[in-house]
Amino acid sequence: MKRPRLAASLAGCAVAMLATGAQAQGNAADEIAKYRQMLQDGNPAELLIIRGEELWKQKRGPKGASLEQCDLGLGAGVVKGAYAQLPRHFADTNQVMDFEARLVHCMVTLQGFDRAAVTKSPFSGAGQRATDIESITTFVVEQSRGVPVKISQSHPMERAAFERGRQLFYMRGGPYDFSCATCHAGDNTRIRLQDLPNLTKQAGAQLAYTGWPAYRVSQGELRTFQWRLNDCFRQQRFPELKFTSDASIALTAFLARNANGAEFKAPTIKR
Repeated sequence: MKRPRLAASLAGCAVAMLATGAQAQGNAADEIAKYRQMLQDGNPAELLIIRGEELWKQKRGPKGASLEQCDLGLGAGVVKGAYAQLPRHFADTNQVMDFEARLVHCMVTLQGFDRAAVTKSPFSGAGQRATDIESITTFVVEQSRGVPVKISQSHPMERAAFERGRQLFYMRGGPYDFSCATCHAGDNTRIRLQDLPNLTKQAGAQLAYTGWPAYRVSQGELRTFQWRLNDCFRQQRFPELKFTSDASIALTAFLARNANGAEFKAPTIKR
């Protein structure tokens, strides 16, 4: 007679522990959200927005030209809302391009910069000043704050890029046989206290995609979405994702299309 009572008691303890654990995780997530909200006031990314705007308007390069005639898809010089519609197909290059790819294109064609030199070090290191690309990206993204993501699939090359991105998302490889989907295709998953959004669903993709670029408090640096993809590849122990490569643009197209309809919140601040 004592054994059933003992079993029932242990079962009750187990249920209580699970409930307590779930509550603790919920409380931790709530506190992290509050922490991020408090940090958002006075986001250091604001300084990069200012610098990025200066670089956008400054006459530079061998041709002594500004980027004010750069066409991001909405007409020469139009930056308001442009980032929210990228990646997209551009007729002048007959390519699907994300913002950084288009920016590099304009720096080369309008300002005369060497492509290899511009793309050699697109990301700043620890303790380094933000690169020109990071600063300009922050400025242009800020011009889409509050604008809904609207990724087109009207052109065949846009649909093809989306499909390649989907395949890359599920592609397994590396020493641990990981894929993007390993961490980002399930609900209610996390690493330590870090929630892992389900990027295959609209809600998860919207939450994740619209928060980049972001100032990383733990690194003291502004990080772009291209950097985020590159760092994910590093954590999967994949070969480095080449900056502005077709693969990076396709993966961005897949994730951005999944986020359609959400308003941009970036540049944000993260742990």
